[in-house]
Amino acid sequence: MMNKHITIGLFAAFFLCSCGGYNKILKSADYEYKYEAAKEYYARGKYVKSATLLEELISILKGTDKAEESLYMLGMCYFGQGDYETASHYFTTYYKNYPQGIYAEEARFYCGKTLYCSAPEPRLDQTSTYKAIGELQLFMEYYPNSKRIKEVNQMLYDLQDNLVKKEFAAAKLYYDLGSYIGNSLSGGNNYASCILTAQNALKDYPYTTLREELSMLILRAKYQMALQSIDAKKLERLRDARDEYYAFKNEYPESQFMEEADKIIKDVNKKVEKNGGEDVSEKEKE
Repeated sequence: MMNKHITIGLFAAFFLCSCGGYNKILKSADYEYKYEAAKEYYARGKYVKSATLLEELISILKGTDKAEESLYMLGMCYFGQGDYETASHYFTTYYKNYPQGIYAEEARFYCGKTLYCSAPEPRLDQTSTYKAIGELQLFMEYYPNSKRIKEVNQMLYDLQDNLVKKEFAAAKLYYDLGSYIGNSLSGGNNYASCILTAQNALKDYPYTTLREELSMLILRAKYQMALQSIDAKKLERLRDARDEYYAFKNEYPESQFMEEADKIIKDVNKKVEKNGGEDVSEKEKE
């Protein structure tokens, strides 16, 4: 039996290197021979040719000892081609059919990675990003000691940053809308929406690389909302903006936005006193 496999392998190698060999393999009725040829193409990185053969063989090999390997290889062939949607389908099919299979860990990993690779840019719908996060989190639950955990964590951080960028863009849009609307009530509502969106992003993704930008956007929005408030709410909102400044300064004392933040607090303090608030000169010295 071993000699037969060696002979098949030698024939496959010969046809892979010979002119017109692939067409002969396609026309062959020897499925075992075709399978060995598909493996040869796969090993050489000829994923299109390997996938074509495996697509024909996959139903034929179902129920045999080659079924697992053929399904996994087919997924890897599409991954190698950059066809992530098809690759994800085959990896999912694999781990559902063979949850304890020899390639189960790899299949779950690559299922998450295919979705990661096909994640859309932040301005687009993020449904597939959430799906990718779900798959990668499942991988970590199933294989907490995997050698791929570090890579999976990095992919999760990247995907979450994608979601944060979308939230940041939404918060910034609210802020910009507020700054262009003349009516103080409408403007205030837009600034409130900006603040809420940014705060939720910070709560949901506390380790985002955009944390400083989101925090500064909240300070700007609270400041603008205070400026455009009706007299009955102005002092309260000025104080809220002032508290936000000190929270920002404590967290980012060397922030790139500190000069802008300092200008905001100076104006806020003046307006607090003007509107009958407490003397803030002592707090400024702290």
